[in-house]
Amino acid sequence: MSINPNEDTEFNDALRKHGILPPREPTPPSPSPPPSPTFDDLLNDFTSSELQEFSEDAPDDETERIIAAYRKQRLADERKEDKKGRFGRVYPIGREDYTREVTEASNVDEEDDDNEKGTGVVCFLYKDGIPRSDRTFQHIRALATKYPRTKFVSIIGDKCIPNLPDTRVPMLIVYRKGDIRNQIVAWGADRERRQEGMCPCH
Repeated sequence: MSINPNEDTEFNDALRKHGILPPREPTPPSPSPPPSPTFDDLLNDFTSSELQEFSEDAPDDETERIIAAYRKQRLADERKEDKKGRFGRVYPIGREDYTREVTEASNVDEEDDDNEKGTGVVCFLYKDGIPRSDRTFQHIRALATKYPRTKFVSIIGDKCIPNLPDTRVPMLIVYRKGDIRNQIVAWGADRERRQEGMCPCH
């Protein structure tokens, strides 16, 4: 008679007890069901306008109050983020604007910035018609959109620094708290550069 060692029988239990059959492998525990989402988790999936509708259609006053409070907090958070991301583009400046738009602007602390780190300002010096300068300008525009909390300004190189040689453009000067934190000269003159390798804004 053949014995199926995997069967759960008294006979197999006796054989295991005497060491004739190996012990049964323990049955793996059933996986725990995922926790039920909280009310906040559910609300997080909806837009502010959808939350407004849900609040109006709430089955009772308490639910309406909770949804309205959640929506109010969501709107406040969104406004705060909008204020932090207050730039988002490249601002052309002239030489007479430099102190105000670059040096002084880098001293402005963000709202709720307890560390008073100031604002990162990237000044891009360029010259039209120089291919590496034109390519870098494209990268700078993309970075300005990607990092809206950093201020990006552009100025023609020799309008900013008189007699600036073409060999030194494009140039990036990074300010924070009124000081120059980084300077990149003739970006892309030695080889083709990519946007990923040029984030001087932090």
